[in-house]
Amino acid sequence: MRKTQWFTRALVALSLPLSAEAEVPKVAVDITPLHSLVAQVMAGAGEPNLLVRPGASPHGYSLSPSEAEALQEADLVFWIGDDLTPWMEKSLENLASNAQVIEMLDISGTTTYPFREGATFEGHDHGHAGEADGKENHHKEDHHNHGHDHHYEGVDPHAWLDPANARRWLDVIAKALSEEDPQNAALYAGNANEGKRIIDDISLRVEATVDEMGDREFIVFHDAYQYFEKRFGIAAAGAISIGDASDPGPARIREIRERVAELNVQCVFTEPQYNPDMVRTVFEGTGVNTSAVMDPLGADLTPGPTLYPELIRGLAGSLRSCFGLEG
Repeated sequence: MRKTQWFTRALVALSLPLSAEAEVPKVAVDITPLHSLVAQVMAGAGEPNLLVRPGASPHGYSLSPSEAEALQEADLVFWIGDDLTPWMEKSLENLASNAQVIEMLDISGTTTYPFREGATFEGHDHGHAGEADGKENHHKEDHHNHGHDHHYEGVDPHAWLDPANARRWLDVIAKALSEEDPQNAALYAGNANEGKRIIDDISLRVEATVDEMGDREFIVFHDAYQYFEKRFGIAAAGAISIGDASDPGPARIREIRERVAELNVQCVFTEPQYNPDMVRTVFEGTGVNTSAVMDPLGADLTPGPTLYPELIRGLAGSLRSCFGLEG
């Protein structure tokens, strides 16, 4: 009798619906800004796994055993694309063959730009937003900087620095999660809408800062910020390094120094992923402020839903600080 009762109870337990938590898909995301957007959408249901640890350069990276395991177990994978993390394509093939993989640069309606040419971006167009049919405009052109430090082709992958792209991606993230987990579809949609509201608020604050800046000139460490610049109507006067994986050659350094003198550049921004001593050496004796930091990844921010808006606000804050603006 006891055995029969136990068996009956076991059948009843198995017939009960699984909890919402048990149904939440396992999600892996490559970098912290995108991880933040996914975390915003998943808030209240679950948390995504971050693959590239904060502070590391995503261009060349080796997954730790725990990161590889998170990728292998994922039902959904969100990543920027192979223009940012070329090593990840093979990892996806080997470890995540059964997962749904969404490449953000391939999402319809995403604004993309090609890499800019030259240390001072002279003669370069201002890029193109998505085509009329809603498809993003990917440029597969060959690009060389004036000093021939490094060869780059394809899309500039730093598309998350355009808040309009982030807004678009929130909807795509919510849709993908809802397809995997219909029970929480309303939660995902509501979280995405709240994320868009927060982004809109931050964007208005950045616009106010940019208006206050006027025509002040600045140089960035590497050309990672054109999405931010073009969205808010500002423009860096140049970049020390053309991309994440290259060091500047002598010709490029000479061109940058000439540009600094010509335009009376006041600020040069370093990045936490790279040695600031190079920047100080390049601009020694010019009187330029080289103590300011601008970070496209939010290396010093805590991963999670608040990181993305803090990242965008932080870029504007770095400009304010470097130029000595009050507030």
